[in-house]
Amino acid sequence: MTGERHTREDHAFFGHPRGLLTLFGLEMWERFSFLGMQAILVLFFSDRTANGGLGLAQNTSASLTAAYGTLVYLVSVAGGWLADRMLGSYRAVLWGGVLIACGHYAMAVPTATMTWIGLGLIIIGTGLLKPNVSTMVGKLYATDDDRRDAGFALYYMGINIGAFLGPLVTGWLGQKEGWHLGFSAAAVGMTLGLVQYVAGRRGLAGRQHSAAFALPPAAMRRALWLIVAGTAVVALLATGLALAGWLTLDRTVDALTALSVIAPVVYFTVMFKSPRVSAAERGRLRPYIVLFAASVVFNFILFQSYSTMTLLAADHARTGVFGWQFPSTWYNSVLGVAEVLLAPVVAAVWVRMGRRQPHASRKIAYGVLLSGLSFLVMVPATTGRSGDWKMAAWWLVASYVLLGLGDILLETTGMSATTKLAPAAFASQTMALWFLSLALANGIQAQAVKLFGEIADNLYFGLNGAVAVVAGLAVIAVGPWLRRTMHPVH
Repeated sequence: MTGERHTREDHAFFGHPRGLLTLFGLEMWERFSFLGMQAILVLFFSDRTANGGLGLAQNTSASLTAAYGTLVYLVSVAGGWLADRMLGSYRAVLWGGVLIACGHYAMAVPTATMTWIGLGLIIIGTGLLKPNVSTMVGKLYATDDDRRDAGFALYYMGINIGAFLGPLVTGWLGQKEGWHLGFSAAAVGMTLGLVQYVAGRRGLAGRQHSAAFALPPAAMRRALWLIVAGTAVVALLATGLALAGWLTLDRTVDALTALSVIAPVVYFTVMFKSPRVSAAERGRLRPYIVLFAASVVFNFILFQSYSTMTLLAADHARTGVFGWQFPSTWYNSVLGVAEVLLAPVVAAVWVRMGRRQPHASRKIAYGVLLSGLSFLVMVPATTGRSGDWKMAAWWLVASYVLLGLGDILLETTGMSATTKLAPAAFASQTMALWFLSLALANGIQAQAVKLFGEIADNLYFGLNGAVAVVAGLAVIAVGPWLRRTMHPVH
């Protein structure tokens, strides 16, 4: 009760625990680096080799960008397990940030080999950091603390300050000065995040050096050997298949899509059957499957901000203001600034409404609906267009504002609900399961974006948007069952 009483009385950061400021700042800089790099990644893949790019086709570049996202979130499962069983949340986040920074520094070196090495380091580091830093936010609040959803909204505002600033800086440097200079800005951002995280560690819950559910010493040694041996086997196998000419980019993408489907099925099965999960906890996992599916649909749309929407803006968006040309990647910042402006409004509304606010499932349904509408906006913007055409900025701005509001409603509510519904023995791993929904969204996207450029743009965006709208309506339809089964979520 002492720790719970402490968090209830801690109002140092806009009425929230002071540890939220530390995690707010860390995620701001991590998103600055991650999304700043991702804003130029698909363009780097598709740019001509003479300009420093990799010279890939646009739909291949979009598919590869989605596959990269798939790997990032698949690795988050291992990151959650390592935090729960070996490292503890604080050290998992710390070492994840170090690896991310090293990855961005590697990508700043203008060679293809260092690019792939850098992406690998970022994948591993983000897998360690992302599920565990969100879990640390949840640990700042008691389960029935009404500030929890508002706290996640503020935390998510920090994320989106980074999402706003990242494309501005890396986009300008990448498109105007050179891709690898843009990657170097991402490296500096992650370094600043690490400094801020270590400096503010005293206000964090769960900063103990040992894991909450640590393995016995003998089992931990076996696990370390298995991790090292498994990594080596996978690396050798992949290298051998690549040298033999079998492991092509297309086959790699297809394999990752298959893995993104299999992983959540296996993981849900493990959690349902685990003896560490009580009957009551198992009952709360059933409605979580619906929230998981809603997240997949929403993020399938959201992640295309950094693939098909980025490519569309680069080719067809107007980028001039009074004769001054700005990088097309600056449109990616509209999503971030929309969320920065809207997140505190949403947080204030939830606090003011208290227990009268919409149920978590309804908030998530609204988020999915808004994602569908954001793509349907692009239907009239792209209908009847051919050749070298340009669209007004307001089409993209409207699409990103709708998507940004949907992101606030779904992601903050989903992460908060995840920390409430998580079985105690799978705290970080359940947050990793939430990130598996992002992996599956990217895995599906990796296949769907292959149609981009192959069918009319208005048909492409219309079909994607319609699927999301139908999914949002379906979540609303099962709302009464969700409200009955999601206790203590309200």
